[in-house]
Amino acid sequence: MVIETEGIVLRQTKTANGKKILTLFTPKYGKISVSCNLAPSGKNKSSLYTRPFTYARYSIFKGKEMYSLNGAEVLESFYSIGEDFDKYVTASYALELTEKLVFEDQPDIRLFNQLSAFLKELSGRSSKYDTLLLAYMVKIMSILGIMPELSHCMNCSTTIDIGEFFSASHGGMLCRRCAVQAIENDPNQLIYSTDFGIIDTIRYFEKESLETFRKVALSDAVEKRLKKILLEYIKYHLDIGELKTENLDIKKL
Repeated sequence: MVIETEGIVLRQTKTANGKKILTLFTPKYGKISVSCNLAPSGKNKSSLYTRPFTYARYSIFKGKEMYSLNGAEVLESFYSIGEDFDKYVTASYALELTEKLVFEDQPDIRLFNQLSAFLKELSGRSSKYDTLLLAYMVKIMSILGIMPELSHCMNCSTTIDIGEFFSASHGGMLCRRCAVQAIENDPNQLIYSTDFGIIDTIRYFEKESLETFRKVALSDAVEKRLKKILLEYIKYHLDIGELKTENLDIKKL
């Protein structure tokens, strides 16, 4: 059976026999692995359908045990992403994170649309790429239903004031008393100070669309701290392990 679907290339893997396996994220079928025997050539737009970040319309033969690519039409290559190392790292980070969070043959149209919007906005952005990435990470958390509690202490339920603490393991905010007690019980807990506006930032990113962040730019220090906190939070609650692109992230510094 031949199926037609739009899709974003999350990853391309070369096999021992020279074939390529494309990991596609599609709105109709979720994440699928597609065997590709086609050999695109040249550097024009039509040759980019096997490359990560590419958004294309794919014609795929669906067999009993695997998918095979029949043909493709590139809709948006996001070619500029590959021309800027920092932008490439940011996009790769988003793709790897997305791949870890979506499942084979389980569509998630909201997440697909957010990834498409993220790549579009990143492609046209000239600086502060991690600000957009952080907004995308918050969108993912919201879609997957793991948004942290930001209004009340997760331990004693008291209303949270500015200057309290964020705990990845507790799933949200802790008042100062509960945070101190938690750290005394286990110094290795993932608990962070919120003295840099994490609550307002997360709420803003959750509420507004990615398109509204074109003129939003967090400071380098805030980007770095918030990125660490959000990634630790997502890792803890979705059990996804380390990202390979975290090593690329270090090379940006």
